[in-house]
Amino acid sequence: MIIPEFAVLGHPNEGKSSVVSTLTEDDRIKVSRIPGETTVSKAYTVKIDGEDIIRFVDTPGFQVPRQTLAWFRAFDGDPDLIVERFIDTFKQDPFFADECELMGPVAKGAGIIYVVDGSRPVRDDDLAEMEILRLTSRPRMAIINSKTDGKDYTSDWKFEFRKHFNAIRMFNSNTANFTERIKMLESLKSIDQEWEPVLSRVILAFKKDWQKRNRLAGACMTRTIEQSLSFFICETITSTDQDQIKEKLNEKYQAHIKDLEKQMFKKIRTLFKHNLFEVHLPEYSILRHDLFSKQTWELLGLTKEQLAATGAIIGGTVGAVLDTAAAGITFGVFTAIGGILGAGSALFSGRKIAAKKTAGMRLGGDKLQLGPNKNIQFLYILMDRALIYYSHMINRPHGRRDLTDLPQNTKSGKKGFSTGFTSRQRTVCAKFFKAVNGRSLIKEKTALSDFEDLVETMLKNISSQ
Repeated sequence: MIIPEFAVLGHPNEGKSSVVSTLTEDDRIKVSRIPGETTVSKAYTVKIDGEDIIRFVDTPGFQVPRQTLAWFRAFDGDPDLIVERFIDTFKQDPFFADECELMGPVAKGAGIIYVVDGSRPVRDDDLAEMEILRLTSRPRMAIINSKTDGKDYTSDWKFEFRKHFNAIRMFNSNTANFTERIKMLESLKSIDQEWEPVLSRVILAFKKDWQKRNRLAGACMTRTIEQSLSFFICETITSTDQDQIKEKLNEKYQAHIKDLEKQMFKKIRTLFKHNLFEVHLPEYSILRHDLFSKQTWELLGLTKEQLAATGAIIGGTVGAVLDTAAAGITFGVFTAIGGILGAGSALFSGRKIAAKKTAGMRLGGDKLQLGPNKNIQFLYILMDRALIYYSHMINRPHGRRDLTDLPQNTKSGKKGFSTGFTSRQRTVCAKFFKAVNGRSLIKEKTALSDFEDLVETMLKNISSQ
């Protein structure tokens, strides 16, 4: 089976390594702002289900393009062998060492991807490089990889590219997501008609693999949310250590839920191949706030109006849910989880806590129980955090080492995805919520699968944006 191979060429410090890292989803590739970090050509093969699919070669930058072009123009041999003859002539000459190294993959039949930084002007060396690549007669595409938000010389680059390349594409390796990578592969099909069948197979393999990863991510999210909503913890109580028991329960409860979320995040990160470098969330990301913090509950989940409408679906009141805060509760997790407190209990004697239904704490005999969570807002908080993290991971190019924050929904003041759910989607969530925490008198047979389908649809929509 033919494995298509492309050599990524260009001047030093144009972003070649970043492009390769993003295209291959490989964060092992060293990306540096220091020119000349790449000194030897190195191939990176994309594997899907153990099968080699496509290969990209990271190469050194051109060092002496004008001298190299002079030799190419003076060559009077077989033009199909010009690259091989150049390497044979200068392979022992240190002056042309980088040029020989970068031409190696081209001599072996690799297609050419020429990378330039569109934020700088076209120079004489660039024109020499373009002419060298034209004289190779290899299938070639030029991409403009703007590295900064400063000046834009795109129109100048495109003018020169039209003289030398089979295809031109804008491709910012610092922002390119899955959709942009697929468009890049589609463009490569146009540089040589003979490569269309094999590249079509590559694109189909990429799309199927992405669908598979989304299914696995969706199943992971569904399972984690289900476990979080159904989790409860009990502790034996005495009349002498009541406050300590309540505080201990609360700490254990929160720690367990946070650990479930942490493990989910790790699985999502691994599914989308962010393995080597530590992933730093944006400075102002809502995920930097604690899961049980007031800020999280104010910025994620449904609006008060949406919660009020949801109350009718789950068959219960939502009065205190609309308060949305944990502030002022010293031993609870949230306002109004809806737990049942034992009436007349000595533990809560003289306190009007039953009116708040604080934290889902239940009293039975000499046991105190915290959970399962009865606040449907918690479902939406968990969903929003999972979807935001997923969005961070799929939109984090592997050639970049930082992230950008998501835009805030200024209409509702919320920063999550759940406020955009349709009435039907919220109904699916409500049925899932009732099934998970046992509030359904009649088990909804499709509640779990419908919810998982909803999550997978959300992932598909996010990844296509």
